[in-house]
Amino acid sequence: MSDLPPDGRLAARWAERKADGRTGLVAYVTAGHPDRAQTTAFLRGAAAAGVDVVELGLPFSDPIADGPVIQSSSHAALAGGMTAQGALALLAAARPDVPVVIFSYLNPMLAHGAASFARAARTAGAAGLLVTDLPAGADPALEGELGAAGLPLVRLVAPTTPPERRRAIAEASRGFLYLVSRLGVTGEGPGLAAGLGPQIAALRTVTTLPIAVGFGIATERQAAEAGALADGVVIGSAVVARMERGGAAEALDWLRVVRRALDARR
Repeated sequence: MSDLPPDGRLAARWAERKADGRTGLVAYVTAGHPDRAQTTAFLRGAAAAGVDVVELGLPFSDPIADGPVIQSSSHAALAGGMTAQGALALLAAARPDVPVVIFSYLNPMLAHGAASFARAARTAGAAGLLVTDLPAGADPALEGELGAAGLPLVRLVAPTTPPERRRAIAEASRGFLYLVSRLGVTGEGPGLAAGLGPQIAALRTVTTLPIAVGFGIATERQAAEAGALADGVVIGSAVVARMERGGAAEALDWLRVVRRALDARR
């Protein structure tokens, strides 16, 4: 892990990508899926595969924003005994060479205690937090508790978000801004959503943060198309499906292909 403080790791990684003209690659995995060893292998191999940021998902019993692939991985991880504390312990032991953002619903964090969880995440080596069901400004006190440990809170913005709300979300986000490319839940899609370019252009008028596009990116071609418009791409279900089939080796091999596709569009 980098010697930079947590609030600097994401910024440094995106700055590196901007300097060399490459698109950032963000990959999601569910902690404990298909098992602890494979999650650890993924974390340790991510940098060599060309991944810039890993989103480490905390398994949750009711992941309503996720499609069937990630839902299934979450339930399997829980059945295997994975917990929020276990996920942080796994991260601490893996010591990956890329920044890791803890991706979670609010309930697992509240069960641990928001401030306590954030401190534990920082100690484990996390570089940021992304809470799917905590809208910017919805609970300032709780957001303050989560942010007190110094971990950037990455925010989600939807394609239907009104302009003034986009501005508020962008101002509240740290690390990068995650643009949900389409309505609905996570999962692989047949193609990029229409109007993605104008959405990104509109966001650039309200933020200087890197903009990473996720939801529905399932192929290296789709990743390259999105990467030509945005600063980064986020791939979740397609990675998790490969973790299910062939473990970290298959997932990382495919991400190398994605990395080459992104770099070919420079």
